[in-house]
Amino acid sequence: MNDSQNIGDRELIERLASEYAAIKAELAKAIIGQEETIEQVITALVAGGHCLLVGVPGLAKTLLVHSLASTLKLDFSRIQFTPDLMPSDITGTEVIQQDRETGERQFKFLPGPIFGNIILADEINRTPPKTQAALLEAMQERQVTAGGTRHELPNPFFVLATQNPIEQDGTYPLPEAQLDRFMFDVRIDYPNEADELQVVLQTTDDKEESLTAVVDGAQLLEFRHLVRRIPIAEPVARYAMTLARGSRPSDPRASDQVKKYVRWGSGPRGSQYLVLAAKARAALQGRHLVERDDVDAVALPVLRHRIRLNFAAEADGLTVAQVIQDLIQRARHGAEPAGVAAVFRNPTS
Repeated sequence: MNDSQNIGDRELIERLASEYAAIKAELAKAIIGQEETIEQVITALVAGGHCLLVGVPGLAKTLLVHSLASTLKLDFSRIQFTPDLMPSDITGTEVIQQDRETGERQFKFLPGPIFGNIILADEINRTPPKTQAALLEAMQERQVTAGGTRHELPNPFFVLATQNPIEQDGTYPLPEAQLDRFMFDVRIDYPNEADELQVVLQTTDDKEESLTAVVDGAQLLEFRHLVRRIPIAEPVARYAMTLARGSRPSDPRASDQVKKYVRWGSGPRGSQYLVLAAKARAALQGRHLVERDDVDAVALPVLRHRIRLNFAAEADGLTVAQVIQDLIQRARHGAEPAGVAAVFRNPTS
């Protein structure tokens, strides 16, 4: 990176941090509390990943996604997943159309709701695997195929899928290979007492808050490219990789806890997402250098759905969050001092 580009990127980072503060201020008009959830969703958005939102009904998941689309001046689309939903209901379908003048018939593609910038996939585990696969393939390939023709999805393209952690009857849990395509697994908890009172007061009057668009799609794409250009010291990148590798019971340096309680751990994509998300977090805070604290801050949402525990862990009351916290402590204890001479950039996807 030359000096002029370096200076330009630093100025862009400052602008990103300023826009981030403005976005949070706008979202605060509609969303009470949930600061950590908002931070994680925006981090994944800027990093170019997708989010899985897990929480009981009534915690403003839909409102959050719709409000985020409004502040970013992006097209919002909601897909309600049901047992009878078909792949074509998501991706679109081809219909026969007749030309009024010539009488000639030809196929015309009618885009489905997947053709938007921000997609809310509501209760994704309520629909059969075939339909889930249609969405998840679109997430990975950024395109859909109909009638042998490929149709590019809009850019930026960001999927937030929701799940209810309580009701599991009649659901189709996402397999691990599909869960791995989500950058973050974000858990939304009940609001505290003060926030819940504010929610009640705000949602039972006749005032309607209008949100102002802060960033548009072109600016968001610029910020995404910026995040990938941010340098990360090799020791910090190695630290992120250590967290992911440490979750694998087959790894020679895995802890006794991991070997005893973990069925399988994170793959290489977990390491990549740890680095990307840490870069995005640093940029959102106005920093051009990534620290271990950034990796620690994103470790839980990145690794939570990439680690599967066995029955012994369930019997002993061990959670994935506790395993990840132990991984962080062990990696911190054995980590080498962070330098900035060696720079690691993860591959462009």
